Amino acid sequence: LFASISNAWLSGQWDIHQMSHPLPTTLITLALALKVGLAPLHTWMPEVLQGLDLTTGLVLSTWQKLAPFCLLLQVQPTNATVLLVLGITSTLVGGWGGLNQTQLRKILAYSSIAHLGWMILVLQFSPSLTFLTLLVYFIMTFSLFISFKISNATNINTLATSWAKAPALTSIIPLILLSLGGLPPLTGFLPKWLILQELTKQGLAPLATVAALSALL
Repeated sequence: LFASISNAWLSGQWDIHQMSHPLPTTLITLALALKVGLAPLHTWMPEVLQGLDLTTGLVLSTWQKLAPFCLLLQVQPTNATVLLVLGITSTLVGGWGGLNQTQLRKILAYSSIAHLGWMILVLQFSPSLTFLTLLVYFIMTFSLFISFKISNATNINTLATSWAKAPALTSIIPLILLSLGGLPPLTGFLPKWLILQELTKQGLAPLATVAALSALL
């Protein structure tokens, strides 16, 4: 709200496509980053997701990302660095954050932050690629949340004992997890591969390398 009002004050325009002044553009980018949970504005996300049940957590991880992303796609950033910094910070924080967790919902929250980082990195160069990544991420997250809901798993220990209850489902879960991690030849590798290719084309090879290394975590 503050960003749109300051934009109207500075430029006399209420239209989202007419945002030419750097201050409201940066403000609205940061506000939307806070809304989707991009690092360094991510601190609410793991805690909130941990406190929700799996169905509500699924809605927060998927459906709730659509509106902010639609706005981010329409705002043409005057300062490209902001998005790149948000993106690379998110991939690193998402990678590191999930390492010392035993709670599945927290791990998924950090995974969400990392994936959003990838999307934000390529947003200004190829919006269609961001949309593809979002779609693939939605499908993988949906599968995972539903699997956890069926096997009633909320932490890693429960996951270890779920083999006796639902063997078929338990054998699918590692595949979904590896896909979410971006391992070839699984689906999750495709958007990451294309994003790395696009970043290299844009002359951002060092950034692409850091993003690729963060995905290993």
